[in-house]
Amino acid sequence: MSTDNQLKFTVERHSNPTPAEQIAASLVDPVFGRVFTDHMVTIRWTEGRGWHDAKVEARRPFQLDPACAVLHYAQEIFEGMKAYRGADGKISLFRPGENAKRFRASAARMSMADLPEDVFLQAVGALVDIDRDWIPGGDGSLYLRPFMFAAESFLGVRAAAEYIFCVIACPVGAYFKGGKSAVTVWVSDQYTRAASGGTGAAKCGGNYAASLIAQTEASANGCDQVVFLDAAEHRWIEELGGMNVFFVMDDGSLLTPPLAGTILPGITRASIIQLARHEGMTVTEAPYAFEAWRADAASGRVRETFACGTAAVVTAIGQVRHAGGEFTIGNGAERDVTQRLRTLLTGIQRGKVADSFGWVHHIA
Repeated sequence: MSTDNQLKFTVERHSNPTPAEQIAASLVDPVFGRVFTDHMVTIRWTEGRGWHDAKVEARRPFQLDPACAVLHYAQEIFEGMKAYRGADGKISLFRPGENAKRFRASAARMSMADLPEDVFLQAVGALVDIDRDWIPGGDGSLYLRPFMFAAESFLGVRAAAEYIFCVIACPVGAYFKGGKSAVTVWVSDQYTRAASGGTGAAKCGGNYAASLIAQTEASANGCDQVVFLDAAEHRWIEELGGMNVFFVMDDGSLLTPPLAGTILPGITRASIIQLARHEGMTVTEAPYAFEAWRADAASGRVRETFACGTAAVVTAIGQVRHAGGEFTIGNGAERDVTQRLRTLLTGIQRGKVADSFGWVHHIA
């Protein structure tokens, strides 16, 4: 990793860190996003000065003025990534440079300060290093949440002149609990996640806030996740509330909706495409209508469907519900391609499969 833009971090260790036995208990079966590590990383940006006051410090609440810009105008972006503990005890990150690039792209779309990729990587690495005892072994991981928000206190519709970048972390297990081999999804025909020219390709909190009502609808219909259709025609499949989606056809090929500004360019998505092609599979990025999905599931043309993302990794979709009824993917049990890709991807992430792509970055 390049180090051209590195800042000097002040390290202030937690004065009362979590006891080792309590950490160990937290790693047994961690609930996603509920238990956090002892430290965080913060860096401030002010107009005319740039990035400064880089710190590794005890995790604590922020003190925000009631007029803080993020509370009124939602200038906020974030990333999701993981640190893994391999069977050999080595700690690694998966394609962190791609997270750094996407973070910059999100910042540009939201008219926020540009954080150099080197600084992003330095900050993430610093937190992983100081809280490495919190990284589970086995199938667990340390979920990392880098984020940035407008910190200037003012009322007025313009880009802020002050920002705070922060990284926090939490140990996690499976995203979908209960040992599910496949999830059930709800296709929303009323709500949309993003429109052309909007912020769909940026990883900003507003996209997720807009999706929550549809996710609530999905839950009310006994579903784990929501599938969004395009905003213009309410016809074309785009993505899930927090994941991209792939379809496995009867000839073994993969189909996934194309990136056109309304879909988040998932790093897991890009990895699946590259990995599948390396394995000799044909992968097509093309529009796919909901009606075609329903018909192809009935005819057997679609054998499997899976969602993918940092949190859920690769998760099979077994049943689809919508306002007009429901249908099952394939025979309801076939997961061969989904499981193969999941095994290969997680194997690379955890050091069990040779990394021929240069995706894995070890933390010293």
